[in-house]
Amino acid sequence: MGEATAVQQPPLGVRLLHALRKEPDFSAMSDEALVAFRDAQHRKLASGLARVITGFPDRAATIGWQQVELPDRVVPVRVCRPSVSGPLPLVLHVHGGGFMGTAVQCDWVNSHLAAQLQVVVVSVEHRLVDARTPMSAAVDDGWDVLRHVVQNFSDWGVDPARVALVGESAGGLIAALAAIRARESGRLLRAQVLVNPCIDLTSTALNYDSMTEHATSPTLTVTRMELFRRLAVPDGTDARAVSPLYADDLSGLPPALVVVPELDPVADHGRAYAARLREAGTPVQLREHPGAGHAFLSMPGLVPQAKAARAQITDFLRGRL
Repeated sequence: MGEATAVQQPPLGVRLLHALRKEPDFSAMSDEALVAFRDAQHRKLASGLARVITGFPDRAATIGWQQVELPDRVVPVRVCRPSVSGPLPLVLHVHGGGFMGTAVQCDWVNSHLAAQLQVVVVSVEHRLVDARTPMSAAVDDGWDVLRHVVQNFSDWGVDPARVALVGESAGGLIAALAAIRARESGRLLRAQVLVNPCIDLTSTALNYDSMTEHATSPTLTVTRMELFRRLAVPDGTDARAVSPLYADDLSGLPPALVVVPELDPVADHGRAYAARLREAGTPVQLREHPGAGHAFLSMPGLVPQAKAARAQITDFLRGRL
């Protein structure tokens, strides 16, 4: 914070990419234009060329799409498996992006977790937020997939007694709420990992020092946050219901690792949530990464700090799974 962060800059590769790929004027985009832009970004992230930025998967893990058949919908999931057979611990992962993004962008970290920890990683391709899809829908996707996989553990080759959650950005919000729902339903989880989590969608979402200090960061701007919040919690929606920071009770939750890149508008979201967890008696580790910006874990090809964060996550989960 203060002088220390004022002199920091994102890695050169991130700045060059941002300069070449200017952010559109989200405030002027129609709902249809936003969906078209999102679809185009999705295709880019899912392409082989994107691996130069998002990282090359660990070859010791197999990666493939599966379908989770729920009573009222089907949710695609991207599954990373090690070479050994089960039952294995389960890591339920939720990608970032909110109104953009795909599980494919997280293959680098998820394949590594699968191979190094001998776990099954199920990454939820949740519904993306738009004019007709609020954040509550994405939250339900995360929770319903978790319940389905745990209830059908033998089909998935997982151990229902060894389950952890990992979420990035808006996925961190989904993972945090899933941890709260799991506690309320009596399910015992081993751990939760929240990477640059966005966990406040209320009227205070932008009222943080980090929002002012990093308002125009290359990988997340306040303008984009404003759009995300407008889509995520339409008028008349109880924003507290999808804001883990304002949950009434944060006690009795699984131990948490909160990973915060310092050059991030939502850096203070993560810090504030770690403080609330600690106050509630939930074990929490806060790990900050100077010089890294939002979504850095999905950009190991550009941000060297991603490897250190991956190692922290791996060590944290190894000790609990």
